[in-house]
Amino acid sequence: MNGQPRQDVRVLSRQLVGHFAEHVAPCSTLPGDALHGDITAVTRICLELTVDILDGREPDDKVEYLQRAAAGWAREGIPVDTVHHAVHEGFRIAFDLLLTQTDPRDRPEDPAHLLLRIVDTITPAVALAYVREHQAAVTEHHTAVHTMVSALLSGHPTSTMARASGIEIEPSYVVVAVHIPSHPDETNPQVDRTVVARRKLRRAQAALAGRCDRRALSLLSVDGGTILIPEAMFPDADLDDLIADLSDAAQVGITATALTAPTAEIPEAADRVHELLDTVLRLASPPGLYRFADLAMEYQLTRPGPGLDRLGTLLDPLDDHPDLLETLRRHMSTGLSRRRTARQLQVHANTVDYRLKRIGQLTGLDPMQPSGLWYLRAALVARTYRDAAPRPATV
Repeated sequence: MNGQPRQDVRVLSRQLVGHFAEHVAPCSTLPGDALHGDITAVTRICLELTVDILDGREPDDKVEYLQRAAAGWAREGIPVDTVHHAVHEGFRIAFDLLLTQTDPRDRPEDPAHLLLRIVDTITPAVALAYVREHQAAVTEHHTAVHTMVSALLSGHPTSTMARASGIEIEPSYVVVAVHIPSHPDETNPQVDRTVVARRKLRRAQAALAGRCDRRALSLLSVDGGTILIPEAMFPDADLDDLIADLSDAAQVGITATALTAPTAEIPEAADRVHELLDTVLRLASPPGLYRFADLAMEYQLTRPGPGLDRLGTLLDPLDDHPDLLETLRRHMSTGLSRRRTARQLQVHANTVDYRLKRIGQLTGLDPMQPSGLWYLRAALVARTYRDAAPRPATV
């Protein structure tokens, strides 16, 4: 190729940038310094890269420049579709302009194939550089969030940390303890359970970020964890919908407990909601959101003392009848619904009635009467904690 196109590269660059600003919608929204600085430089590099490939030279140094530019745009938050659109549009127009200025005898036999080679050279390089830088930024943000949540949960001062990370600390939060059960595919021997669990978690995290505009602070693993939601963000009634959305995203029934607290009292609130979550899980309650007021009695019953010990013995007569004990647990967790209990146990509803009657005969507490039902529920709560407590070592 003759030298004329190379001499016109800078003029063509400015012309292309003007074209971008006027006709290419994603580029027209960029700040002026980006459009006339980085974009102009990148456009010139695209033109030079095109010339190199047309002349049969390897454009390695120019590819590296474009990669550095893409990484910089990722750091600045310029959308990746804008980056690709600008680069592809630049190559398309540059290719047309350069070919028209090339002696017909020097033109490639197959211009379309050559253009595809140019695009194939640059697209993976730009995309990889952009994604790597974006992932690094996301990782840095996640690390800052995790550090901030850990500091809030431990009660450590966070003002300096907040300024450094750019994360705004709210005056009060809804402290949410979360249990994420295993996805059905995690037990599939033909599937990598680690991958399934991580995808489940990422879906839940993405849903949380979308609903909370990234203002919620979370410390989550594949099994659950803690979420701090600014109190002003959601009316209390909307929290149920939030947990339902997270469950839909994760494709599992998430169980959560919540308590609102001033920022300074987050450590105590976190301890309490996780204790409450433990109670909910021990009772085999259905997935959903539980507030402290919903289970205040059950929570209080779990406090150590002679009352807990005494209640824990009320169901001892059922030790030799595991089917009765399981029926009682299911009946409580279904909200005293005979049909749902029967469906979960895969028995007839009459069988549930018979078993409830036998429970009353053996324990002296009639589950058909309010007082008997109250004691049976209290005893069931106490028993789950008594059975889970470590037994003293025998000599």
